[in-house]
Amino acid sequence: MRIHIKNGRLIDPRNGIDAISDLYLAGGKVASVGARPADFQDYRVIDATGMIVCPGLVDLSARLREPGLEYKATLESELQAAAAGGVTSLACPPDTDPPLDEPGLVEMLKHRTKSLDQVHVYPVGALTQQLKGERLTEMAELRDAGCVAFSHADAPLANLHVLMQAMQYASTFGFSVWLRPQDVSLTNKGVAHDGEMATRLGLPPIPVCAETVALSNIILLTRETDVKVHLCRISSAEGVAMVRAAKQQGLPITCDVAINHVHLSEMDLGFFDSNCHLVPPLRSLPDRDALCTGLADGTIDAICSDHAPVDEDAKLLPFGQSEAGATGLELLLSLTYKWAMHMNTPLIDALNTVTYAPAKILGIDAGHLTPDAPADICIFDPEAYWYVTASAIKSQGKNTPFLGRELPGQVKYTLTDGKVVYEHL
Repeated sequence: MRIHIKNGRLIDPRNGIDAISDLYLAGGKVASVGARPADFQDYRVIDATGMIVCPGLVDLSARLREPGLEYKATLESELQAAAAGGVTSLACPPDTDPPLDEPGLVEMLKHRTKSLDQVHVYPVGALTQQLKGERLTEMAELRDAGCVAFSHADAPLANLHVLMQAMQYASTFGFSVWLRPQDVSLTNKGVAHDGEMATRLGLPPIPVCAETVALSNIILLTRETDVKVHLCRISSAEGVAMVRAAKQQGLPITCDVAINHVHLSEMDLGFFDSNCHLVPPLRSLPDRDALCTGLADGTIDAICSDHAPVDEDAKLLPFGQSEAGATGLELLLSLTYKWAMHMNTPLIDALNTVTYAPAKILGIDAGHLTPDAPADICIFDPEAYWYVTASAIKSQGKNTPFLGRELPGQVKYTLTDGKVVYEHL
């Protein structure tokens, strides 16, 4: 299918493009930027006047809840949500039921997502069998089945010897290990940041050192094994400082932050709002500001949605008993745009954190509009605002701290491999 996208403001962070330009797509690829290719005949013309045309978003953490957790969400609902949010590529963590620790499970997931033909899905394999932290998985077989990296998701991995073995194995084969720094002995069943709000509300606290102690161990083991490590969802100022120092030492480390933590803090817990029950917890205002600074100076490489749909009943429980998580696929673009406006960050730099930068971490050819690149495109109206309501969200999970709020930037079209998979009517 040949598509001509005309008159849009084309922003491509990888190639440094930010200009009014036409874009031509053919055969599922980018055919040309600017000049019409010879003998190009339009099958469809999309008038993007007043809109921004950018690479499709790449999300580093989106739980699709299949297999095993379909009561929370289904592949159909979540991939539709991704398309509605301008996300064309996403990584799904291994904490399904059962976990993604066998090649057959990975192949089944890949087959299901391919048959739905919405967006590209990249499974992250389990580091240990059943995510129990005891025996390593067959990473090479999982990689052959389609896994792009290996993680323990939010499951505890307290045995540092097992972690070092996993990192050594991954280093040998050039695999990437994704870790969320958490020391479970310090987390100790806490549910909120160890600060003013947890004290006032009487909630079990999670200290910052639960992140930094684990982060220290990960950094030391990275130096020992020279494995490529991606740190998932940094949440504290001290954590950002430690990552900055590790990068300055030349360690092969990247990191991301969840979009909720860029905007919110412990003060948003209000009167026990369970939609703000997140992992890691929303921390202090200085922590939030440090995360924004870390994004601006490149210490934090990427923003992810940390999409985690939860069924309504699990969020209606008291805060401490409610299930942690928030839906985010459909909010990622708008919240990134809102952050850019608040920080006076050039839009080309902000979009890099959700397009080309995460694509590099994943090791995939995505997040850019170079000729012959996959035609994964997001077209959004920067002047259009939309209200976050349960009816407006396509995800099966309606749980988000931003319910009832008005957000800037509305996705109008999403194209995957040159095919329109979402169109806002």
